[in-house]
Amino acid sequence: MHALIVVSHPEPNSLTHAVAACIGKGLASAGHTFEMADLSTEGFRPEFTAADIAVHLQTGALTADVAAEQKRIERADALVLVYPVYWWAMPGMIKGWIDRVFVRGWAYDVGADSKPVKRLMHLPVHLVALAAGGEQTYAKHGFSDAMKTQIEHGIFGYCGAPVMTSRLLTDTHEPNTHTETAFDIGRGVFDISAMALAVDTLS
Repeated sequence: MHALIVVSHPEPNSLTHAVAACIGKGLASAGHTFEMADLSTEGFRPEFTAADIAVHLQTGALTADVAAEQKRIERADALVLVYPVYWWAMPGMIKGWIDRVFVRGWAYDVGADSKPVKRLMHLPVHLVALAAGGEQTYAKHGFSDAMKTQIEHGIFGYCGAPVMTSRLLTDTHEPNTHTETAFDIGRGVFDISAMALAVDTLS
């Protein structure tokens, strides 16, 4: 099976990139393939422009860069997002990628009763966020609940894409521990996804 790993960090030698690479190694060790989408290096433009609004209103055509990103997702059997935590949220680059790529008519639609139509129910998602602070700090302020509300429910839940795992890797001054964890995440991407989707199909 094939995964798309989307990584957002401007420094190629960052721990974020190292974690993404280890997830890829884990996938490969389990016999799977993957594509790495390095948004910063590739120069993806995250700004939500008037052209993007026109796509949302369905009065304008999809831009070439967004169409290319959608094709990458369509080639994948699972989506893995790897990013650092900036100001208690995901970086603007990856948020802009979601804003522009997960458009109406592709990721979701609006039904006749004005209720959302979920179009990505076939796409398992894995979230891996890296944070410099300690686990107790994030737990104290309810960051895990915020991730569930903002990202898992607010983004992927709206599109129907099931979030299979959501990991917050804290204390990033200990990189060796996280790269080992990342390898294990990669190895288990499709094991977890396959089991969950099988249960969903039977229910």
